[in-house]
Amino acid sequence: MRLNRANLATMNHVEAKRAEERIVHIGLGAFHRAHQAWYTSNVDSEQNWGIVAFTGRSIDAAQKLAAQDGLFTLVTRDSNGDSYQIIDSIVRAEDGNNTEAFVDAITNSKTAIVTLTITEAGYGMDAAGHVDSANPPAALHRLAVALETRRRANGLGIAIVSCDNMPSNAALLKIAMGDLFASFGEESSDWLDEKVSFVSTTIDRITPKTTDEDLALVTKATGWEDSSPVVTEPFSDWVLQGEFPLGRPQWELAGAKFVDDIEPFENRKLWLLNGAHSLLAYLGQLLGHETVAQSINDPVCRRSVEGFWNEAQNHLEQESLEIPKYRTALLERFENSRIAHRLAQIAIDGATKLRVRIAPVAKAELANKRDASACALVIAAWVAYVIKNEKVQDSQNEEISRALQGDKSAVVQRLVSVIDVQLANNSSFMKLVVDQLQTLEI
Repeated sequence: MRLNRANLATMNHVEAKRAEERIVHIGLGAFHRAHQAWYTSNVDSEQNWGIVAFTGRSIDAAQKLAAQDGLFTLVTRDSNGDSYQIIDSIVRAEDGNNTEAFVDAITNSKTAIVTLTITEAGYGMDAAGHVDSANPPAALHRLAVALETRRRANGLGIAIVSCDNMPSNAALLKIAMGDLFASFGEESSDWLDEKVSFVSTTIDRITPKTTDEDLALVTKATGWEDSSPVVTEPFSDWVLQGEFPLGRPQWELAGAKFVDDIEPFENRKLWLLNGAHSLLAYLGQLLGHETVAQSINDPVCRRSVEGFWNEAQNHLEQESLEIPKYRTALLERFENSRIAHRLAQIAIDGATKLRVRIAPVAKAELANKRDASACALVIAAWVAYVIKNEKVQDSQNEEISRALQGDKSAVVQRLVSVIDVQLANNSSFMKLVVDQLQTLEI
């Protein structure tokens, strides 16, 4: 039977209902559906917090979900088997390029929250956290225009919640919106400062790409014909800091944490989880592996991950972070072979990711008179991966292409400069990168 609200209501002998539209999401994809949509569905029994979700680059996800009235199956996969849950919190799925629908959704006086999962590259910020207001990233430009329309229409406050892997994501998003709002005038900028809350988050849940086998499995196990299931792991984490002027779902009932200082949690996740993922993505593929589980079971990769974690742990000193416990849990998650987390997927946009996942640890180690050799290996693995593949999926492709041209003796330094100029200009660190490249036979 085709999964949709009418069929689900008939099967459960209840009235087909949709929650009220109160959350707008930008960047509809598997992670959003396994994370924010899952948290919301689990706590919104009164159906007060429906999500209107807009795609990022492709209309395909919206078309498939729209045909199912926003419903989809979440497959939670662990070593003991799979469990299945129908998520109903997305009440409308739209093409992200439908500007009129997007502006209307933001302007709706009932809308209280905007969440974003547009990936790090989607923010298009320079090293100081600013955007080019003359040629801004499409998602941020649409958001700014929609918020300005909301100001003119009703002036109501709203919470903007970045759920992307960037440190200080709320502060950066606020700067970017401030850059764009400057062109609207002083009154608009004042409203942004006074009425719009930017909420910082850290997020964590592995969501590998859904396969044809997963589609068949869901139909066989549940009886539902679902074109948009999402596979995820049992683990989930969401830490938030900030205000919600018009209220929010009680996400804490599903395990979310609200804290006064999010930075230590940001760094723990960015460095230990995401940093290790980036290391495995490049080193693992160079060694012939395809998934995280395969890589972490390679002794070379495991030693490299442990070495990087040792360096990162030097700068994660708060006892509340429970670093030894967190590291143990990460290894267990990485070893889950039933979650086929593809290294090629993780490797996308490496230059931007390494800038926030690896470079801060390297610079902190160097500042403390340590050599940052494990960080140098991560960057060397990325350099080797780029040189080997030449054309990689990366928002910094123009800079990478320029770095690969010209004097061969300076290619490595130019590539490292794409990640971080300060590291590229540090001769002792660069010697370590070059030495690691020789070990990798590049």
